[in-house]
Amino acid sequence: MKRPLFLALLLFCTPSLFSQNESGTKKKNVLFVICDDLNCDIGSYGHPQVKTPHIDKLAARGVRFANAHCQYPLCGPSRASFMAGMYPDQTLIHRNAIYIREHLPNVKTMSQLFRDNGYFATRIGKIYHYNVPKNIGTSGHDDPFSWNYTINPRGRDVEDEPIINTLRKGQFGATLSWLAADGADEEQTDGMIADAAVAELKRYKAEDRAFFLAVGLFRPHTPFVAPKKYFDLYPLDEIVVPEVPEGYDATIPKPALSSIRRKKEQLNLPDATAREIIQAYYASISFADAQVGKILEALEETGLDENTVVTFTSDHGYHMGEQGHWQKTTLFENATRVPFIVADPDQKEKGVVSNCPVEMLDFYPTLAARCGLKAPAHLSGVDLSPVLEDVSAKPRDSALTQYSTGYSLRTERYRYTEWGVDGADGIELYDHETDSEEMNNLAGDTSKAEVIAGVKKRLAERVATQKVKPEGIEQIHFENRRRER
Repeated sequence: MKRPLFLALLLFCTPSLFSQNESGTKKKNVLFVICDDLNCDIGSYGHPQVKTPHIDKLAARGVRFANAHCQYPLCGPSRASFMAGMYPDQTLIHRNAIYIREHLPNVKTMSQLFRDNGYFATRIGKIYHYNVPKNIGTSGHDDPFSWNYTINPRGRDVEDEPIINTLRKGQFGATLSWLAADGADEEQTDGMIADAAVAELKRYKAEDRAFFLAVGLFRPHTPFVAPKKYFDLYPLDEIVVPEVPEGYDATIPKPALSSIRRKKEQLNLPDATAREIIQAYYASISFADAQVGKILEALEETGLDENTVVTFTSDHGYHMGEQGHWQKTTLFENATRVPFIVADPDQKEKGVVSNCPVEMLDFYPTLAARCGLKAPAHLSGVDLSPVLEDVSAKPRDSALTQYSTGYSLRTERYRYTEWGVDGADGIELYDHETDSEEMNNLAGDTSKAEVIAGVKKRLAERVATQKVKPEGIEQIHFENRRRER
């Protein structure tokens, strides 16, 4: 069916898509913007080099959550978690390339809640898991029940694969790879995503419809591809490569060490190579920021910013040589921490920072509350609205992240991690007042015994709670399914 005819039928059949609810009041829209593999190397998060003026501008009119964390530092599990509003042990998704309804056939996802309440839900780019760059231009592991409409651009960054630098020949997504590209922003996939988002915003305005627009940028996920002008922002001689002190490996448990030393080709990189990679990562961030700026400018020009909740985030963090590691999948701050900004025209607090621990599965109940929707009973997150009204509010006391056999708890001051059952394979404790880089494991410090006892008890409580079966949700365990004959 051609798109104009389809939309005409859709509008005829679903009048609730228009911007007023049944009481005649204006529905509040949602613009959900997410980058891929972006850590907190952002200007407004205090990075001394990375230039992100558009994200910073958004932070200046919203609340910047400085202590937000993913529930699993890997794309697929993290994205399924925040879209379902449940922990990975509840979604049963702990690896990539899983469709959410393989495990949760009757889940009501975040955008599906809005769709079921008369919003036009659109996905542009990556929201659920994609194999990057292989799946760019397709729907990846998307969930069709979550959307009214989807757009899957494919830019020259995919076509340029033969000339991309990579540490493993023919490998781009799961290894370090980079390219200072020819051409303009608009030729890249993310540039096309931004242009598509601008077009959709203009259409929503013209048609006066309520919307949930999810925009998933692919950068700065590897390969780190961006137009050359963004590389020029970061001269190689100004790049700082993190250093790891001699003897560091002996200070952390074996599972933690395994998580940061498993990719052999990415260990002990030559200084020149490390500088190139960091430069490319920074360039990709600034390129992504420019696309965010284009989208936010369109939101403002259409006047939709006056009635739209904007969120900006990433799916998890990323190491750029910290702990001697590159990329993700660790339980250190660089892999778990994400940027998270909320700008709601109705919130009281603006241009402020909250250090309250936040989990990504808090996105769902928060957005539902800001738009006056009743959240499903299965949600495990908390509504962060109190922080938007009073930045000193503390809806949470900790954020929980898991990876492999480990669980990690982040409070306002400490990170405590256990590997194996009850920490049988080792524990870690980091004090962020004195060690924000998490390089000094205090697990053996007898003066911290009382602190460890307290966070250990809290971690046990949190882990037990997140294993509870969600209310009204059918869970399918793969190992329990009958084999197809």
